[in-house]
Amino acid sequence: MLFRVIVVVLLVMLMAAPVFARDNDGRDDDCSQATLKGLYVFAASGFATPPGATPVPKAIVELIRFNGDGTVTTPAVSLRVDTQAITFASPGAPGTYTVADLVPPDGACLGTLAFHDMLGNTFNLVIPRDGAKTIWLIQTNFNAPANVVGNVFQGTAVKIAH
Repeated sequence: MLFRVIVVVLLVMLMAAPVFARDNDGRDDDCSQATLKGLYVFAASGFATPPGATPVPKAIVELIRFNGDGTVTTPAVSLRVDTQAITFASPGAPGTYTVADLVPPDGACLGTLAFHDMLGNTFNLVIPRDGAKTIWLIQTNFNAPANVVGNVFQGTAVKIAH
């Protein structure tokens, strides 16, 4: 009888294990603001089109801290546009972000990121569900008149610390 009880208890524990499974960050594998938590280095390149000008190259390396609650801080930014000198800002602008499931749910989450800077820079995000070690960003604001193409700017952010 004791043997049967032990076997039943072990079977119940094995069947329940996937329900309690968590990724390396100790959180559920779902799409929520908590999916992004930690310090990421964002590296991107592309082009900016200033009003009335031709496209110019643009590149950035930036530290972004996702706080797990829909807010971000930017400890440091290094930016170069065209042939101007590289500019450093510490800290950069804070911001907010969203994270949501794909419809129908799949192996990734979608999100948005909006910096509270004078240009109102915004990005769309693609976020893996498995711990968000790397995320992909593409700039969505254009900050230019309707007759100008605007920014073509995309890159990745890699998690470097919790």
